[in-house]
Amino acid sequence: MSFKIVVDSCCDLTPQMRKDPCFVKVPLTIRCNGSIFVDDDHLDQADLLWAMRQSEQAPSTSCPSPQEYLNAFQGEEEDIYVVTLSALLSGSHNSAQQAKALLEEEHPERSIHVFNSCSAASGEVLTALKIRELAASGMPFKKVVREVEQYIYQMQTLFVLESLENLRKNGRLTRVQAMVTGALRIKLFMGATPEGEICKLGQALSMKQALSKLVDRIAADPAHKGRTVAICHCSCLDRAFQVKRQIEEKCQAGEILILEAGGITTVYANTGGIVVSY
Repeated sequence: MSFKIVVDSCCDLTPQMRKDPCFVKVPLTIRCNGSIFVDDDHLDQADLLWAMRQSEQAPSTSCPSPQEYLNAFQGEEEDIYVVTLSALLSGSHNSAQQAKALLEEEHPERSIHVFNSCSAASGEVLTALKIRELAASGMPFKKVVREVEQYIYQMQTLFVLESLENLRKNGRLTRVQAMVTGALRIKLFMGATPEGEICKLGQALSMKQALSKLVDRIAADPAHKGRTVAICHCSCLDRAFQVKRQIEEKCQAGEILILEAGGITTVYANTGGIVVSY
């Protein structure tokens, strides 16, 4: 059975994954400091980070239109799987759902499902890889959907950010929280609720301590054993490898992937941010 996996651009695939023709990426757009950045393979992360530092205003993002998703759905593949950012963080999921309805009107013989990852970045990547694994095995479409929805429900996403400024500017953190954590140089250890909303899990006095708490939380969760772990970093490769080594020492995970943040992840994570999903 032929299939394709359509993802939005917060799904931070590795260069090797992007070479796989089963993956099709639909970009979001970022507006910052008077510039427009298309979050595709040509985006210059350094330029985006510079623009964010220069701007007093929050970067704004635009999700793909339903037509852009519909264009990505075109082809001979019988089965189409779509993975989007958490529906509580972006309109990307809603756009994909609208495109799905249009496709079903035109081609009722094709099978399509839109997954709400309830996550972002590394969580979207793990979801897309799980779809590829199951679909490539020859599993029927409806069973793939059931298995992946269960996988998403069990998946955990954790993150620690060097700077909370963009979360504050985007309304994901209150001004008081941002001022207090900034003044005290506290690092917040954050996560995602099962519905895909950002929540605080703890705090620490340094990035090193916060990341250690993140790894300890994974180690304390028996569900992590044997699971693939994806570590997405924003311009801090050394830090990502430090987290990888700690996970190898303290946990019993399976494969550990290192991912580089694309534009949308960069907007929220900012320089030094680490997002881990398993």
